[in-house]
Amino acid sequence: AVTYYATHPQSYHGKGAVSSDTVGLARAIRERELPGVPLVHFNGASGNVTMGKYFDGTREYRDILASRIADGMRAAWNAVERRPIIASDVAWRYEPVLLPVSPRMNEEGLQRELAAPAGDTKQRVRAAMDLAWLARSRREQPIDIGCLKLGDAYVMHMPAELFIEYQLAGQQMRPRSFVAMAAYGDYGAGYIGTEISYSQGGYETGIASRVAPSVEQVLMTAMKKLLE
Repeated sequence: AVTYYATHPQSYHGKGAVSSDTVGLARAIRERELPGVPLVHFNGASGNVTMGKYFDGTREYRDILASRIADGMRAAWNAVERRPIIASDVAWRYEPVLLPVSPRMNEEGLQRELAAPAGDTKQRVRAAMDLAWLARSRREQPIDIGCLKLGDAYVMHMPAELFIEYQLAGQQMRPRSFVAMAAYGDYGAGYIGTEISYSQGGYETGIASRVAPSVEQVLMTAMKKLLE
């Protein structure tokens, strides 16, 4: 069973451990209900989707949120429509794109942050990641945007912590088809917002993003081509 859903699980955030969080708990619930059926989850475009008011920090609420995700997985499984396909219905397409670099990144300043022996560890790590992205951009190393076509179903494979607007736009590009999206495929860019979001401020389109506002046009153009 393969699921696609835009959720931003953060109930273990900042605890110092790696966890599959509420999605992992939901998968475990469904795998107990479907013995012998492994469940693979792909996270959608959820860079600006958070738990917010739905989570109060307790284990009880974590379990509630996990059960709600499991409810969605169960409902989707029960609503499956099976359709035959032939070889000509299957296609794998990809479109290489070069993402524009954020104007906030200054190489000299980043080098100083990285070299500071008494600097904050998180800042130095961020500086190293920013410098790696700059180096990649100078090499003009593209990121492949992928699309798997299975009959009238399309699965988009996108980079970074993408804003939900891209997932909604993909569905609008083919309103009569089933369109799923998996983001986080290449995390080098950090967060990727929409063009207008970069003028609205916030963490996601500030220090956490390594791309310029024009990234929206680049990605939307590639998506339209792949979903034609």
